[in-house]
This record gives sequence, structure tokens and C-alpha cells, in this order.
Amino acid sequence: MHTREFLFPVRRTRRDFLKAAGVVSATLLGGAGLSGCASSGRLTSPPVRIGGGHHTYEAVPEWGQLPAGMSYGLGCGIVVDGSDNVYVTSRSTLPCVAIFDRRGRLLETWSQDFGEKVGLSPTKIKDTAHGIYWSREAGEEFLYWTENSAPAEPDKSAPGVGRRVYKTDLKGRILFEIGNVLREGSTSQKFKWSNPTDVAVSPNGDIYVVDGYGSQRVSRFDRNFKHLGTIGSRSSRQDPDAAPGTFSTCHGIWISTLRRGEPEVYIADRHNSRLQVFDLDLKFKRMVKGVVQKPCCFYQHKKWLFIPDLAGRVTVLDSEDRVVAHLGDGQGAADNKTNPALFAAPHALCVDSQGDFYTVEWLDFGRPRKFRHIPQRA
Repeated sequence: MHTREFLFPVRRTRRDFLKAAGVVSATLLGGAGLSGCASSGRLTSPPVRIGGGHHTYEAVPEWGQLPAGMSYGLGCGIVVDGSDNVYVTSRSTLPCVAIFDRRGRLLETWSQDFGEKVGLSPTKIKDTAHGIYWSREAGEEFLYWTENSAPAEPDKSAPGVGRRVYKTDLKGRILFEIGNVLREGSTSQKFKWSNPTDVAVSPNGDIYVVDGYGSQRVSRFDRNFKHLGTIGSRSSRQDPDAAPGTFSTCHGIWISTLRRGEPEVYIADRHNSRLQVFDLDLKFKRMVKGVVQKPCCFYQHKKWLFIPDLAGRVTVLDSEDRVVAHLGDGQGAADNKTNPALFAAPHALCVDSQGDFYTVEWLDFGRPRKFRHIPQRA
């Protein structure tokens, strides 16, 4: 693998979109439309707000729309870079990745295959798409992509694809790959994962990966991907009281700096309905129970930790792991896939420099949305 190869070698820019027909797909709510939006795009009813007090947010209508001919699939990941540009990944062949500015202007899309040496068709990109993580390291910005296992091939003699983690620059240029690589080299390394789901990078550069859809193991590497250790095993049952260090879908991971002293490793133990917290050496510290139901991943902003919960809400914790907000709780609501004030299945979340947050959901139309932070006095 060479650094001049691109993860998504064919990209479309905003100039290309402006040359197109100019008609956008109403994909924000799967074609259902936003309550209060007339055909002119002007609001005809009060804006939709969720939360309360400091954690009050206003839905931004039409944010994240795509041009005609493009559509989202199952919402996988969403991150914001140092310029507040937002990267959306979903299980779609067109686009694989969409990049917006914080106002919602579509800047660029990435599609096509990975190239001959990576050997993924658009369909296999869609089949394996999962997590994305943004990191700033020594003043530079990078993206880490988590790739699931692809469906079984009819020809069992063909090598399987997926089960890899890629580190790229902000243009999708591969800098390193680890996992089920075709061959090892200076920028590629074999490592056995069965179905990785998320990555986190600590302030010292160590890299952590959870095998959340697979072995339920958590692995730690140094900044050069030297393996430093692995912990974890599968819970014998789905239970918030299952033994520490056992998981039932360790789906997300984050290095939190909320508490004083050493950063901590938070792991979303999704089907055990809990969070597990470790030190940087992956030694167990504490369990957080009763605040989440199906936690997917994390995003820290200032002194709060945001958690998209697949059960239909976003939860915000303070530095003592106490709930300060449950946002857009759509658990059991018949209209949680169309109501702009509710969530159905938040899968990933990020927060920009202004405190606005963005989500994608595990729905077949992705449903990327922005919520503007409008704090209110108590």
C-alpha cells in the first residue's frame, strides 16, 4: 500500500454539483418531509426544539441533503474536522462519503472502488462500511475507518474482505491499514479481527480498537500500530451485571478527558446496557449502569460526553457520569422515523466547535441531521 493511493479515488466536488440539475433529494427524513417546511423552504411553524436549559437544541431543516441521483443507506458514522466540515458515511454506493460544511453546503462526495490493490467494488464498500473517527496528531488531521466483515462469498475459495482499520488523511489517502490485509508491508499489517466497529486515539497517540460485532475483544496499539495488548471476552448472557471485561457488543470506544488526572477509556457495552471504564492500560476501573439502554459510541465536547443510543435517544453525561440530558427520546413512538423532534436509532454523533451536534441513524435512509445549540437559562 502506498500513500499516493486513495481510499476513494474518484471524488465529486461542489463545482460538480452546481453543474448538475440542481434538484436535491428529500432524503433528510426518507422523503417524508420536515414538519413546518413549505415548498419554498421557509418555515411555516415554530422551529423544532429538543432538550432544555443549557442542553437545548434546535433542529436545522434540510441539513445534509444530497443531489438528485444520490442517496444514503444505513447511517454508519459522522465526524467533524478541525474546520467544522462534517463527514457522513452510510451503507450506500453513491455516495460512500458525503462532506458538508457546518451550514449544510455539500462540498464533496467520495465513491467508486478502493483501487486494484484494495480490491473493493462499490457494493463491497457498502457492505463493509461502519465507523469513522477523526484525530488530530502533532498538528495534523487524520481519519480512521472501521470496516466490518463482508457477507460470505459464493465462491469460498475467494479471500474474504473487510475486518480492517484504515488510517487516512482528510482526502481519503491511505496512510496505514491493519487487519485482514492482502499483504503486509511498511504501511500494512495483519491482525486478526472478526468484525471491528470503532477506533479511538489517546492523547499519547495510542490507538484502541473494539471488535464489537465479533470477538468482543479490545486491542491497544502504539502510534505506529505496534500491538501493546488485548483484553475482553463475550458475556455469557446479556446482563448489566455481567462480569467486568466481558461484553455483549462492545460497539464504541472513546478516550475521555472529562475527569482530572489520566484520561480514561470508555467502552459502549451495547447489549449489556452499560458503559465500562478502563485506564489507558485497559485495567478495569468502574461500571456505569442505568443511564443508557443500547449505547453505540461517544463524543466529548467540553465537559460533557454525548452518547447516541440505538434505543432512540441521545444521552449527555457530565464528568461524574451523571445524566444531564436525554434528547429526542423516541423509544416506542410510532413516528420516530419522521418526527424531527425524535430519534429512532442514533448510531453515531459528533459536535462541532460551536456546540451544535450532528447524528446519523441506523435507518435505511441514514437520516443525517444537525441540531443547533441554543442554551436557555434555567
